[in-house]
Amino acid sequence: MRHVSYSVHPSVAYGRSILDNLPDKTGRSLDEWLALLAADAPAGEKERRDWLKREHGLGGTTARMIAERSVGKGAEGTDPEAYLAAARGYVEAMYAGRKQALRPIHDALLAAALELGDDVGICPCKTIVPLYRSHVFAEVKPATLSRVDLGLALEGVDRKLPRRLVDTGGLAKGDRITHRIPLASPDEVDAEVREWLGVAYELDG
Repeated sequence: MRHVSYSVHPSVAYGRSILDNLPDKTGRSLDEWLALLAADAPAGEKERRDWLKREHGLGGTTARMIAERSVGKGAEGTDPEAYLAAARGYVEAMYAGRKQALRPIHDALLAAALELGDDVGICPCKTIVPLYRSHVFAEVKPATLSRVDLGLALEGVDRKLPRRLVDTGGLAKGDRITHRIPLASPDEVDAEVREWLGVAYELDG
């Protein structure tokens, strides 16, 4: 399970589109902006971001992305290959040190998710691993040194939920993830966990 194939996070396509549209939106390509920054702008990332906004009227997201790239950062947000390389690092970092013992729980949950269908996408971020179908239907998070949380998007469920499913308050806040199941060992990734993971998957169909 350690060699699971990750999917590119949907946000990468959005980031790529921002960079691709720079010539039309701003009159300069990314390379031209980077050359301008190297010649005329302050040295720091934050200073460059503020300079792009102040002196050239760029929006916050665009300015941030250009400033990041100017200091050798942010490729994982716009390039699929860079994202996939970073994703593997995100997962290793999540379970480094004292959280290493939680990794079998993570692996068991991902294995269960992949059994749901060929359209399951696993898209790691720095602190969580979202599971996608059309949208995020679940997420895996090493919540403490002794527990992994399986978050589930269960809005619209019309059946009684077992006590094992903890309400996250997500429904009231408008978040995708509405419930979580705390797990302390891979043995707890049982039939009930698989059932509710499947419910969340089907709700996103």
